[in-house]
Amino acid sequence: MSLSTFERNEVLEKMASRPLDLLVIGGGITGAGIALDATDRGLKVGLVDMQDFAGGTSSRSTKLVHGGLRYLKQFEIKIVAEVGKERAIVYENAPHVTTPEKMMLPIYKKGTFGRFSTSLGLRVYDFLAGVRREERRVMLSRKATLNKEPLLKKEGLKGSGYYVEYRTDDARLTIEVMKEACDRGALAVNYAKVDELLYDHDKKLSGARVIDQLTKKEYRIYAKKIVNAAGPWVDTIREKDHSKKGKHLHLTKGVHIVIDGKRFPMKQSVYFDTTNGDKRMIFVIPRDGKVYAGTTDTTYARWPIDPKPTAEDRDYILEAINGMFPSARLTAADVESSWAGVRPLIQEEGKSPSEISRKDEIFISKSGLISIAGGKLTGYRKMAQRVVDVVVSELKAETGKSYPESRTINIELSGGHFGGSAHFANFVHEHSQLGVALGLSESEAEKLVKKYGTNVSQLFELIRFNQDEAKRYQITPVVLATVQYALTYEMIVSPVDYFTRRTGKTLFDIRSAKKLAQPIISYMADRLNWSEEQKNKYSQELNIAFEEASLLSTPQTDDHEKDAV
Repeated sequence: MSLSTFERNEVLEKMASRPLDLLVIGGGITGAGIALDATDRGLKVGLVDMQDFAGGTSSRSTKLVHGGLRYLKQFEIKIVAEVGKERAIVYENAPHVTTPEKMMLPIYKKGTFGRFSTSLGLRVYDFLAGVRREERRVMLSRKATLNKEPLLKKEGLKGSGYYVEYRTDDARLTIEVMKEACDRGALAVNYAKVDELLYDHDKKLSGARVIDQLTKKEYRIYAKKIVNAAGPWVDTIREKDHSKKGKHLHLTKGVHIVIDGKRFPMKQSVYFDTTNGDKRMIFVIPRDGKVYAGTTDTTYARWPIDPKPTAEDRDYILEAINGMFPSARLTAADVESSWAGVRPLIQEEGKSPSEISRKDEIFISKSGLISIAGGKLTGYRKMAQRVVDVVVSELKAETGKSYPESRTINIELSGGHFGGSAHFANFVHEHSQLGVALGLSESEAEKLVKKYGTNVSQLFELIRFNQDEAKRYQITPVVLATVQYALTYEMIVSPVDYFTRRTGKTLFDIRSAKKLAQPIISYMADRLNWSEEQKNKYSQELNIAFEEASLLSTPQTDDHEKDAV
């Protein structure tokens, strides 16, 4: 079944109508990856998430598919080697949501990184990650460094290391994985909360009682295997299973801020160490006329739904930017928007948040619950592979049925069916002209093609027939088409789903988002038959999301519900 808002009830009914081979709890990048891998191997798969897909950590990252260069300092060689190689795989399978990004690591006198150590570190990084020859690191002189980024602090600058990472849209990457899984037969529903785990007479896990958060209807979904991929809520599910023993999650908060590119005209992505002695590394990355920067890394003890950026977080990042780019003189007034995310790390005693490993780990309880915790966005495919290997191994032992090895290394994601990244540029050029023929500007057409990839023909079809409707709601046919597409193929339930996770407008174009808010709410209300009360509720939710992104919300308290999964 497709990932359609209009089919949510049918999908839940279908999940509950017959036992599944696998039920996945959690619709972030890890859960989506597990659903795709397992479905491709022939398992009957269902997936539920209590929020929107990518509603947690998977829409709140640094939005990089990167190998974790700084983990070399912690001698996390295996992690760097694995996720370094995964960068290129993610890019090949989804070049419309993943872009090679040249990254600069400046070298200063008395800085953390010397020229020799930087050169050696980047060379090892290239080797471990199997980087292609044309993308391997080069060392730049002081002059060449300033030519590429004139805003850098000049005092003490010796040069830089220049290497490749990959920029991504984390929420769209997640949704494209989920769509591909559903295209291949998986069943997935957002806003469906696991309220209780179900067991057979031998106290073995057999299913879950799931509550649809929209209708409050209850479903009992049974499965041979259940995987807990709930990210920051992994331990909450383990508590329900009475199996939270030994290692547990340590949550840390990361914050990013967004500044208009006209105010901070960065030419080049830069990765640098702060000068305040805390040994943090900060990314500053130009993107679509904006510049975003982060991240912080502080222990987070509150309930992980909707962590909030604070003025203190914002000022920390601004201080770091102004230290490295002194001519910028950025102030709080220059910050257009921001976001905060929670990292679910595996606790290791005696380590600070910045030092705790980003490795993933699988826990299997006595009842049979399989939990996956830790890890990085970049390594989602390998994490999924390891989890599904466990699932199929257990199924084979219990039923005698064999399943194939993972094949996701070569599975192009939804929207990424180009036959490899080498064909992406031609596709964009040719299909942009089709958009122009529909009446779109060259810029509009190109943005649409780059964002939706091989799914763009569905957007063009919507544009072809929505002209009158667009006039009625006083929005452009292009904008209306993105809403219609999100309803039909990406299961948006609320305006926040659309503005924050399907388009990223809340984060990277908040002024435009505020102008479009009421027309889009009116359209969604008509299509989804909202009552006036529902319409007001969703309007209020969106306003709160805008306020939080603008750092205008009230400070968080420690009050939180303990049973939110």
